[in-house]
Amino acid sequence: MALAYSVGAAERVHAAAAPADQRAYRLSSIDMVRGLVIVIMAIDHVRDLLMVAAQQDPMADPNVSVGLFVTRWITHFCAPVFVLLAGTSAGLVGARKSPAYLTRFLMTRGLWLIFVEVAVISTEASFKPLGIPEAGGATVLILQVIWVIGASMILLAAFQWLGRPACLGIGAAILLTHNVLDSWWPPNNPFAENRPLWVALHAQTAYRAGHFLILVIYPLLTWVGVMLAGFGVAGVFEMPARRRNQALRRIGFALTAAFVVVRALDIYGDPNPWQLQPGGLTRTVVDFINTTKYPPSLDFLLMTLGPAAILCSFADRFSGRLKDGLVTFGRVPFAFYVAHFLLIHTIGVIVGVLQGFQARQLMTLFFYYPKGYGINLPAVYAVWLLVIAVLYPWCRWMAALKARRRDWWLSYV
Repeated sequence: MALAYSVGAAERVHAAAAPADQRAYRLSSIDMVRGLVIVIMAIDHVRDLLMVAAQQDPMADPNVSVGLFVTRWITHFCAPVFVLLAGTSAGLVGARKSPAYLTRFLMTRGLWLIFVEVAVISTEASFKPLGIPEAGGATVLILQVIWVIGASMILLAAFQWLGRPACLGIGAAILLTHNVLDSWWPPNNPFAENRPLWVALHAQTAYRAGHFLILVIYPLLTWVGVMLAGFGVAGVFEMPARRRNQALRRIGFALTAAFVVVRALDIYGDPNPWQLQPGGLTRTVVDFINTTKYPPSLDFLLMTLGPAAILCSFADRFSGRLKDGLVTFGRVPFAFYVAHFLLIHTIGVIVGVLQGFQARQLMTLFFYYPKGYGINLPAVYAVWLLVIAVLYPWCRWMAALKARRRDWWLSYV
């Protein structure tokens, strides 16, 4: 389905095609980009839970196929956009509410997100809330993007009192300097359980607390910087549409150019160096854009946030059913996120049974799946499309509900 361009009437066409949202701070361009990245994120989780190569990280395999590499690489845009726009949305709300109100909202929503990550999403990922035998019987709590958004919101609740310029400055300082820590912060053997919990500020780690095994997939420090930066640039989205889009394009092209220069120099900005590959230009490009996500390096953030800003600057020009669908997903990303994990894992169990495995063998974390299980890459995309189709009615209903009502609890779903 092709996107149709509209020069001046894009917003009017969209307003006629989808329910208008009552909240004044909503921008369809933000919702469209957020919807696009939430849909793309689902590809990665289908690959994790259903693909034959689920036990390995495609980015760590020097012989990975280009198709599998790109499938993983495009999902790198998701977390930075989510976290940045979460900060931006908080900034837009803060322009209409008092700092005290925003503090209460960010604190309660942040705590809610962490609770859902620990109690709901971790259970959906394993289907074993009482303990996983392969993990020594521990209940595994996986701290991923929802946890890091929640924790960053809690910290933003305090920092936002300093104002947008200060938040932008602090966020930029974190993003520009955190790679200095790479040389001495414990980066190897990330899930060894004998490391102190503070390691999770800048590196992946595992921490056993009684019956619980906590896996920190998303280290916190850098993502706090991303959210603070998002809060700091909220003023850009308050500009008239033309000025806003011009500013976003300038920012986007500047960040993208900075990525090319910093990555090419390869002196600072990413602990994973690149080099000319004997496989030719394609393999060299693959190595060049294979930047570090855990934690997100400076190169990684420049590579993802630059093109995202450019896309956002053109979002107002799109119209049609595809944009309306993306905006729908973008208005309820949390509702989509929680539902899609449950659906994908359920499909994974069904696939396993059809392949001759017992359902209980698939009721665990994906890296404990039995050998021989899984589907190939084209089938991953087929299941992904199925997931999007199944969840669209649910997201459309939730988006319509949030658009026409202002119940307090709707801000938490």
